[in-house]
Amino acid sequence: MTKKRRISSIQMRLIPSYVFLIIVSFISVFPLYWMITAATNDTVDVARGKIVFGMKAAENMTKLLEGNDLWGALGNSFFYAIVQTVLCLLICSLAGYGFELYHDAGKDKLFAVLLLAMMVPQVATMIPLFKMMSTMKLLNSVWAFILPSISTPFMIMMFRQNSRNFPTSIMEAARIDGLSEFKIFYKMYMPIMKSTYAAAAVITFMNAWNAYMWPKVVMLDNSAQTMPMLIANLSAGYTIDYGVLMMGVLFCSIPTIVVFFVLQKQFAEGITGAVK
Repeated sequence: MTKKRRISSIQMRLIPSYVFLIIVSFISVFPLYWMITAATNDTVDVARGKIVFGMKAAENMTKLLEGNDLWGALGNSFFYAIVQTVLCLLICSLAGYGFELYHDAGKDKLFAVLLLAMMVPQVATMIPLFKMMSTMKLLNSVWAFILPSISTPFMIMMFRQNSRNFPTSIMEAARIDGLSEFKIFYKMYMPIMKSTYAAAAVITFMNAWNAYMWPKVVMLDNSAQTMPMLIANLSAGYTIDYGVLMMGVLFCSIPTIVVFFVLQKQFAEGITGAVK
């Protein structure tokens, strides 16, 4: 009886914590729920604050497809985000690998300069970057979209920090066996650091998918617009159809949600620096 009483008293003390967690979870999930329900209602119902599912989903979808190139914007966003993610992972992992596993004083000073570059806001570099892209005739191309973000100080720092857990004894054994440095990187470093790659892929993909300001500057043709640009166009008129707008936001949100849930375990391991 004493043991049962202790268990029940512990459970009673945990009730406030459970209630608090339930409330916080509800607050976190409610915006997503409201977005989904708003996509099934018309503008009047959304403006009234209706939070139950309606019968206007098909109508909103039809309006979204009629007035906008939804599939083209989705295709552009997928293409730009995937290309940027792949190239960014390759370049930043090579940089982090080199900075951490091949030490010298010059590289440490260069890395300090890279960290200082993180303090420069994107807006400050936008005009020079636009002039560069215009001079190289890269406007309205995938290269104009990805080149400024193909290598970021944050990603290099992330790979360098996690590379500290990489066992250098494997490198030494591989060199004795005659493997080149690139084969060591490809066959040993990349498989061992897969959780870091997953975390970096989630961050890079989400940043590329949600990018708005820079694509708006360099993508001058509507055929090159991305999903954030399409949603901005939906909300730019004198009268806004909130049901159609929320349907567009829903389509824009689904890919990032899927990517995160598929890689959430590896993302958590990569952020904490786990190496397998």
